[in-house]
Amino acid sequence: EVQLQASGGGLVQDGGSLRLSCSASGFSFENRAIGWFRQAPGKEREAVSCIMLNDGSTYYADSVKGRFIIQSDGAANSVYLYLNILKPEDTARYFCAVNLYGSEWYEDWGYDYWGQGTQVTVSS
Repeated sequence: EVQLQASGGGLVQDGGSLRLSCSASGFSFENRAIGWFRQAPGKEREAVSCIMLNDGSTYYADSVKGRFIIQSDGAANSVYLYLNILKPEDTARYFCAVNLYGSEWYEDWGYDYWGQGTQVTVSS
């Protein structure tokens, strides 16, 4: 069973930065759309960002635009999410997944291969 591995989370102060990594073994990201989502306790999962690896297009939720950056490394079969100027409201578990079913980038029903995610906690 393919699962994506998200890593790089941690505890950081308000205004700090983190780099999240998303990788998979036995599955190539080539020409795929890789999305990052997050879920805070008691809240629904929300889309954060997505990168289309066929043309490099990137998408961001309004809440993170200008602060987060998504990038890919084809050689490493990895996608990274740079979290900058973090705020307490960014606290959540962050997941990456592959868009297999052609949904809009922000619609989680189109994604699969969800892993365990990585926890990001921002203290005020």
